[in-house]
Amino acid sequence: MNAKKFFTKEVRIGIAGIIALCILIYGINYLKGIHLFKPSSYFYVKFENINGLTKSSPVFADGFRVGIVRELYYDYERPGNVVAEIDVEPDLRIPKGSSAELAAEMLGGVRMNLLLANNPRERYQTGDTIPGNLNNGMMGQVGALVPQLEKMLPKLDSIMGSLNTLLADPALPATLHNVENLTANLSATSRQLNSLMTNDIPQLTGKLNTIGDNFATISGNLKQIDYAAAMQKVDSTLANVKMITDKLGRKDNTVGLLLNDPTLYNNLSATTANAASLLEDLRLHPKRYVHFSLFGKKDK
Repeated sequence: MNAKKFFTKEVRIGIAGIIALCILIYGINYLKGIHLFKPSSYFYVKFENINGLTKSSPVFADGFRVGIVRELYYDYERPGNVVAEIDVEPDLRIPKGSSAELAAEMLGGVRMNLLLANNPRERYQTGDTIPGNLNNGMMGQVGALVPQLEKMLPKLDSIMGSLNTLLADPALPATLHNVENLTANLSATSRQLNSLMTNDIPQLTGKLNTIGDNFATISGNLKQIDYAAAMQKVDSTLANVKMITDKLGRKDNTVGLLLNDPTLYNNLSATTANAASLLEDLRLHPKRYVHFSLFGKKDK
């Protein structure tokens, strides 16, 4: 009877409300990735700039999710420092020398990566502070390129203006037409070269081969010549010519006398002069040498 008085309708409603509130709190934390009844270990990570990191953000190690960001604190005593409290699985061993970095994602989120060092002897204990740094990743590289792109914009405007001026030039169509003609000429030249390489070059090569064969034949014939006998004959002929030349220079032979004795020349000159005088006299006095009479009378 007393128990019934204690568990009144109002008490049962209060107990149900408390249970519902606990379930609600657990559900909210579960959705955030916080497991209230799961054991975990916590560490602190110090950053100079968290770049939009929020509570309940996941924590990764080697690409695997190992915990979440439990809380963020701003160090008012030392401005420029933000501390993130992270909960990680108790089985995770964080060696000394490890660090954490914040990486910006393509969709605008930020995630924390634990860069585990290779130190099997020492490790961080629960509650220790791990150094952190910011890695903007691809978005940071794009942000670094923005000032350079801003510097390039005036040059791009100038290039576009020059390009527009070039396209507006009336000589451009004529130039393109000339290029088209040049391309056509090059194509025709290429066809001619192909024809030359296909027809004329093989014929020329065949002729050159024939000439080479002829030279080879001539060379074989020249090898068969007895050069020693031929040179001996040439030497003999030169000796005979030299002997004849020597005889022509001496006066002990007929030919030498004819060439070297001036008497023959003088006699021939005198004979020629007498013959000329005789012919001249014959021309002037033909009757002295020719006697002719119709009556057979001799002219005394």
